[in-house]
Amino acid sequence: MKQAKTKATIGALATLISYVSLNSWAHAYHPEAFIWSPQDRENAEWVATSNSWLDRKACRWLGVCGGSHIHFSRQPNQALVSHEPALKHPGSEGSDDWQNAWKEPTNTSKHWNKDEKTSREIPEYVLEYAPLVHLFSGERYWPCDIAEHLYHVTPELNYTAIQSGSVHPALTDLNKYNEYHGGGWVYLTSNDNPEEYPDWLGGQKNIPSVPEELKDDFSGNDGWVHRPGRTYLQGIKDVIADMKEWFGSDSDSAADLKESAIAAKEYARLLLEQGYHQELKRKTADEDPEGRLRGGRSEAPAVLIAIDKGHGVVDAFWFFFYSFNRGNSVFNVVFGNHVGDWEHTAIRFHHGEPKAVFFSEHNFGSAYSYDAVEKIGKRPVIYSATGSHAMYATPGLHPYVLPWGVLHDQTDRGPLWDPTLNSHAFTYDFEKDILRASNITPRAPTGWFHYAGRWGDKLYPLGDKRQYRFAGQYHYVSGPLGPKFKNLGRKKICGGPDRQPCIIKHWLGGESKIGRLQHKGEESDLYTEEERHFGISQ
Repeated sequence: MKQAKTKATIGALATLISYVSLNSWAHAYHPEAFIWSPQDRENAEWVATSNSWLDRKACRWLGVCGGSHIHFSRQPNQALVSHEPALKHPGSEGSDDWQNAWKEPTNTSKHWNKDEKTSREIPEYVLEYAPLVHLFSGERYWPCDIAEHLYHVTPELNYTAIQSGSVHPALTDLNKYNEYHGGGWVYLTSNDNPEEYPDWLGGQKNIPSVPEELKDDFSGNDGWVHRPGRTYLQGIKDVIADMKEWFGSDSDSAADLKESAIAAKEYARLLLEQGYHQELKRKTADEDPEGRLRGGRSEAPAVLIAIDKGHGVVDAFWFFFYSFNRGNSVFNVVFGNHVGDWEHTAIRFHHGEPKAVFFSEHNFGSAYSYDAVEKIGKRPVIYSATGSHAMYATPGLHPYVLPWGVLHDQTDRGPLWDPTLNSHAFTYDFEKDILRASNITPRAPTGWFHYAGRWGDKLYPLGDKRQYRFAGQYHYVSGPLGPKFKNLGRKKICGGPDRQPCIIKHWLGGESKIGRLQHKGEESDLYTEEERHFGISQ
C-alpha cells in the first residue's frame, strides 16, 4: 500500500513538473497563442502587479492567478452607499438635475431645412414595431441612464485620472477624450467600489412600472394581445421566401443568401434531431383573462438609432445601458464582471415591413425572422438575462461557450419594459459617420456617441483583491465600447463581420425548455414535410 502511494505521488509530481515545463516552453516560443483578448497583450505587466511571489509564479506556471482572492458567488447586499441628491450638469447653469443633460442648451430644429428634416426623420413603422423587453424578475442590476452614469465615473488614461473626480464628464462633449491616443486607452472608472453595490450601479429606481397616464383601452397596437412565437411546423414553409431583397441590404448578396440557405438546412436537421418547438405559453394576469399586456415605463431611457441602408432597407437599433454587468457563475465562482454594459437589439425593415430581429448575446448573437419571434400586438418580445443582460428570444436557461450548460444565462417573464415610453432617438449616416438628433428628440446631444473609449473600469490588476483569473477567465474585465462600435453599418442583420454566414432562424427552437411532447405519428409527417421543403433525405 505504501509503495502504491509513493508511485502515485511521484506520478502526480512528474505530471505537474511536465505541465509547468511545457506551459513555460509554450509561452516562451509561442506567446501569441495565449492572446485571447486585448488584455492578454498586457499580461506580463498585469501579473507583475501582485506583491505575492507565490501568486505571480502560480499565475505564470499554473494559470491560477489571485487564488487567495477567489470567493464563491454571493448576491449583492443592500445599498451601502446612500443615494446622492440630484446634481447639476456642468456647463448647463440653472439645470434642476442631471436629467437635463439630455437636452442641448439651444434648440436648432427650427432652422432645419427640408433635406435636414428628412435626414432626421424616424419612420413611424420603427416605433410601431418597437421591441418590448422582459427584464428578469430577480434582477439586481436594472437599466440605467448614461447621463447619471457619467456623474459617478472619472475618465482615466489606463489607471491614471485625466481630471479631478469632482469634474463630471458630459454627454455633449464626451468625445473630447478621444484626444488621448484616439480614446482607445480611456476608461470611465467608477468612483465607488462596485462590490459595495452603490445604488446608482444597481438602478433600483429604474424598474419599469405602468404609467398612470396611459389609458386602458389597449388601442393602437393590435389590442396588445400576446402572440406566441412561430412554431417549427409554420416556419419550415417559408425559410427564405422573401430574403433576396433585404438579406444583405445590397444587390450583391446572392452568394451569402445561398450560404444562409445551406445553414438553414443544417439548422432544420438539427431541430429534427432535438424535437421541434411548440407555441410558447404565457401566464396571463387574473384581471385580464384575454391575455392583453402593456409594457411599463422605466426612468432609464433607451437609445434608438435608425439607419437607412438603401435598397428599401432600414435598420432600427435599440440600445439599452446598464451601469454594471454581473458575470455568470462557473461552479459558483463568478467570471466576467464589469462596470458599464451596452446591449442591443436590431430590427430590419424592408419597405416598411419588419423582416428580421437580431438579439445580442455577449460577443455574438442570434437573428430570427420577424414572423418567428414572440410578439405582443405587432411588437417583438425580448428576454433580458439576469446580470449579464444578454438578449434572447425565449425565457428559460440558455447555455453558451462551455459544454453541459456549466455556463448559462437565465431569462424569465419579469417586468415588461416599453422603451418607446422613454427613449432618445437618432438617425445615423454610417458612411459619413454623422449622428443626428431625430425629429422625436431634436435636442438630444450627440458627442457621447463618438466617444471611442470604454464605458467602465479597466480590468483590475492582479494585485487588486477584487481580481482573480482562472483558465484565462477574469473575475473583472474591462468595460465595453459604446454603440458606435457595434457594427452599425452591417450589410446583414447578424452582428458579425459581413464575410461570415448569417443564419436567419425562422422558428423558435433548439434547446428551449418550453414545449410539449409530440403526438404519435407527428414525427414522420413532419419529416416528410421537411424533406419536401429542403430536399433533405435520411
